[in-house]
Amino acid sequence: MLYDYIWQELTELGCPVRIINGMPDHVHVLFLQNPQKTITDIVKQIKGSSSHFMNRGEFILEKFAWQTGFGAFSVSESQLDTVFNYIKNQKQHHLKKNGQDEFDDFVKLHGLGDK
Repeated sequence: MLYDYIWQELTELGCPVRIINGMPDHVHVLFLQNPQKTITDIVKQIKGSSSHFMNRGEFILEKFAWQTGFGAFSVSESQLDTVFNYIKNQKQHHLKKNGQDEFDDFVKLHGLGDK
């Protein structure tokens, strides 16, 4: 239900979705960015509206809230299938490594951390 809501919201923002999947503590979304919107504005809208949706619907006992911040990466056309399959197979990936460790390794591998 949350993924369906995010899919619909992104579509309405002019950001066609390719896939959404994740784990209990994070979500991965592969979508085409609307060139008239910044990634920050898109994520802010999605996080805000989906939080409201989750809390209004009383789907969970606690108050739902996203963590502060997000990671966003552009993907070349040649890597779309690889990224799609990575997102599709989240449960298998996280049997080996949790989400935070995986993100930290990605940042380090690509030299994206603080210098």
